Amino acid sequence: MLKRVFAKPVTWLAVLVLGAGAAVGLYWFQPWRLFTDTTVNETLSTVAVAPSAAAGPSSAAEPSLAPSSAAPPAAEPAGPVVVRTGSFITHEHATAGTARLVRNPDGSHQVELVDLDTSDGPDLRVWLTDQEVREGSAGWRVFDDGKWTELGRLKGNRGDQVYPVPGKIDPDDYSSISIWCKRFAVSFGAAALR
Repeated sequence: MLKRVFAKPVTWLAVLVLGAGAAVGLYWFQPWRLFTDTTVNETLSTVAVAPSAAAGPSSAAEPSLAPSSAAPPAAEPAGPVVVRTGSFITHEHATAGTARLVRNPDGSHQVELVDLDTSDGPDLRVWLTDQEVREGSAGWRVFDDGKWTELGRLKGNRGDQVYPVPGKIDPDDYSSISIWCKRFAVSFGAAALR
């Protein structure tokens, strides 16, 4: 009986269609990535925190006009400075770690992902966006609604990573970082930069 079934051209056509469908599905979804990890440990900047504009005299009782009690102006740090930072929250997949926007001494900027821990997935990117980071499934798909800049493919789903911000980009126009799955238009996780 089995011999008769496989002798029919329709059976071979069905086997061919199912095989092609399975191959396309495996390529598209890459389910094995749920069980793989790529760890990247790039050297992060040794940074200072940007001076606060709100810093003032140490005591309100001190006269502000007395030269001996006036605090010297804060000197600009010689090295890289953390301009803004935020912790990742989970969206489509469990995501943890910190994102920080760093200004280099030459005026350029870079995004650093510190202790990133997320799932591996197909076509993951690091996006600088202007969207508000929302908790839960309401925040999964918002990052391509507004202004965004792709900083590159995610180098690894774990570890420390550095992504230069293109010179033509004004970091003040952006308020968050998303680990974005471009293939399925969904955020794995995001961090608000404050």
